[in-house]
Amino acid sequence: MPTMIFVNLPVRDLGRSLAFFKEVGYEPNPQFTDETAACLVISESIFVMLLTEAKFKEFTKKELADTNTSTEVIVALSAESRAQVDQVADKAIAAGAGPANDPMDLGSMYSRSFHDLDGHMWEYVWMDENAEPPHEG
Repeated sequence: MPTMIFVNLPVRDLGRSLAFFKEVGYEPNPQFTDETAACLVISESIFVMLLTEAKFKEFTKKELADTNTSTEVIVALSAESRAQVDQVADKAIAAGAGPANDPMDLGSMYSRSFHDLDGHMWEYVWMDENAEPPHEG
């Protein structure tokens, strides 16, 4: 069995966040979704757990990050093409996300990022696997 990843993110309004991510293209796994949590299926081995802030606080002794003033994580996901990067980012922004950074285009690598409804930063990246690694500056 491959290693799986479960990214846990606190959300202020679970229903609103779930509706947002459905518009972006992700469906919840009903087996792990209730009134305090929703399990988004990103791929066969990647899942995002949207947890109400109260539920999230059950798993940590630290304060939650204020996403208005700090970035606690960047959820970076690969895309199969430049077009898919644009498609996902455009859907997210149409559903209420805010752009995070300017698009990055290095020829063989292209990415766009946005902040979801709770301020968590997401980045979608396409890389030409046959090209040499890009070098900045």
